[in-house]
Amino acid sequence: MADSMPDTAPDVTPRAGTARTAGPRPAGRAVRLAGRLRGWGGVAGMAAACALTAALTLVPLSHGGPPAAVTPGADPAAAPPARADDCTSPEASLRPSSADGPAIEEIKQRGRLVVGVDQNSYRWGYRRADGRLEGFDIDLARAIAQDILGDPEKIIFRAVPTNQRITALNNGTVDLVVRTMTINCARIKQVAFSTAYFQTGQQVLAPRQSAITGFDESLKGRRVCSAEGSTAYDALAKDPHGAVFEDEDDDGPGDRNRLTVPNQLDCLVRLQLGEVDAVVTDAALAAGQAAQDPSVELKGDRPFTTEYYGVAARLGRDDLVRRVNKVLEEYRSGPWTQAYAKWLKKDLPGIPGPPAPKYRDN
Repeated sequence: MADSMPDTAPDVTPRAGTARTAGPRPAGRAVRLAGRLRGWGGVAGMAAACALTAALTLVPLSHGGPPAAVTPGADPAAAPPARADDCTSPEASLRPSSADGPAIEEIKQRGRLVVGVDQNSYRWGYRRADGRLEGFDIDLARAIAQDILGDPEKIIFRAVPTNQRITALNNGTVDLVVRTMTINCARIKQVAFSTAYFQTGQQVLAPRQSAITGFDESLKGRRVCSAEGSTAYDALAKDPHGAVFEDEDDDGPGDRNRLTVPNQLDCLVRLQLGEVDAVVTDAALAAGQAAQDPSVELKGDRPFTTEYYGVAARLGRDDLVRRVNKVLEEYRSGPWTQAYAKWLKKDLPGIPGPPAPKYRDN
């Protein structure tokens, strides 16, 4: 078995000291942008610049390398079925099982688990200066590979933009997405989720000196950025508090991708360049960005929504979902706490443990 699956997409992965781009945009623009980013240095700044200049397609990543307070959920047995047409508990997933099925057999025959991840989210999934991937989501993905294939290195990571996570699953580009993906009623119509592995919520990120106070009327007239296909965008669409949050000709030929962008990290770059006044994103992601850049901070006392991250798979691949839930049962008992302490505790203190799983029977 070869070390990796063949890929044809160009490698636009940022490396320390350089920015590689695809398409007509010159690499020099990425370097100039990186130099203008306030409070960012090394690989983090280059990743941000690359996020703006890279082509918006799935790209191959290396498969090597080391691997607000949360209240645990209610009794899993009490969770109602999570049907998309009558959605009351979208976090309820299939009961765990170690049995092999067609999806697991396909992965074993291939000899590699293919996982869609982020490569630019500090603490969750990001590249170090030497090009190796690491973070909370990366550790979880490796644990799944270990369980299915007996080796955490038998994995291929593919960078998936925020707005292509569901597409990547449904066209078979990846087996799973482990990329700070919120479980909700709309998404369970499109993909299947594991049980929740992290609780978070939406929050506003803005410069420290800004008069913005949170997700409230202080946003009126402000330019606010969010990622396309994100729950942050959904929150703004529901109640923007007077903010300007959509590009002119959004999704049309004249769309400039300034306020609604393909990747969440693009919003931070826009904020640092003064092109937007604030960002709405997951508090868990924003905390890492604030840790990287002391000129920005989270606004408001706490997230204004409650959301749960899950591992996503294509609909119908029930054996794979059940297997991931089996991994998560074991992961919650020890490795989750270790990963939290390593990656997140410094920037997200006070979280007592992972959400308790909720299950359904159909």
